Amino acid sequence: MVTNITNPGRSGLADWLIQRVSAVILALYTLFIVGYLLFNPGLDYIAWSGLFSQAWMRIFSLLAFVSLAAHAWVGLWIVTTDYLNKWVGIRLAVQTFIILAVFVFLVWGIQVLWGA
Repeated sequence: MVTNITNPGRSGLADWLIQRVSAVILALYTLFIVGYLLFNPGLDYIAWSGLFSQAWMRIFSLLAFVSLAAHAWVGLWIVTTDYLNKWVGIRLAVQTFIILAVFVFLVWGIQVLWGA
């Protein structure tokens, strides 16, 4: 099967599980951020910075970043495999671009979160 070229050693169950677990983590993170914003109407930079200076919030945010990267990769891999299955070269180029973009955004997010 051609999909093994771009998805070695993973089953559909693994992709399904990654999508579901990452979606739950992203939903929890979104609910927390929305709740925090609703319950802190006079939010200023100092309070926001104070929230993100706490280790648990940085870890939760890092988990959300990694979940977003995994969720995006699996979803876009499935879409490109479904819709570009006849053009292997184009599909591999698009998937390579997606991998690089997801990696850059993940590293950038980690730098913003844990940087000085």
